[in-house]
Amino acid sequence: MFYRPEDGHDLPHNPFNAIVSPRPIGWISSRSKDGIDNLAPYSFFNAVAYVPPQVMFSSSARKDSLNNIETTGVFAVNLVGAPMAQAMNLSSQAVSADVDEFVHAGVTKLECDTIACARVVDAPATLECKVTQIIRLEGPDNHAIFGEVTGVHMRDDCIVDGRFDVVTAQLLSRLGYRDYTQVTDLFELVRPDK
Repeated sequence: MFYRPEDGHDLPHNPFNAIVSPRPIGWISSRSKDGIDNLAPYSFFNAVAYVPPQVMFSSSARKDSLNNIETTGVFAVNLVGAPMAQAMNLSSQAVSADVDEFVHAGVTKLECDTIACARVVDAPATLECKVTQIIRLEGPDNHAIFGEVTGVHMRDDCIVDGRFDVVTAQLLSRLGYRDYTQVTDLFELVRPDK
């Protein structure tokens, strides 16, 4: 099958985000200028540079996360472990901007160390970030948000033999449609030039 996105695909559901998968979930926390904490999952999220460490996520609409980040210049990326799947899903619900989504999702929060923002206490890892740029993308209301990582939290039990262990962390990834997966198996490849 071949299709041009502008012509449509004639399938019952758009295959694009199923093809580009699995994708890590950035559970983005931010804070409004009025001090209301926001928490929302984004599956268009990834790391983009090592030195300095940088991440990005994109928002397909003007949501509270984007408004808060534009105002404060900071955000935190909380990685999602399998035990947090239902809370993460609950935090995707559209609620009023004056609702603390940590409370709404039943998630315990703690203040970040390098930025004025809350983080998910039980997340396997959290990346504290300062915004480096926000880029308006093609489409009706698409934005890419880039941030430099200024602080890293890792749950102690997720550090195994000196490495962050994604199996122990039970990291969730987004597939297409309503599908998710959990990292359960690893294999290692050594680059040919090493």
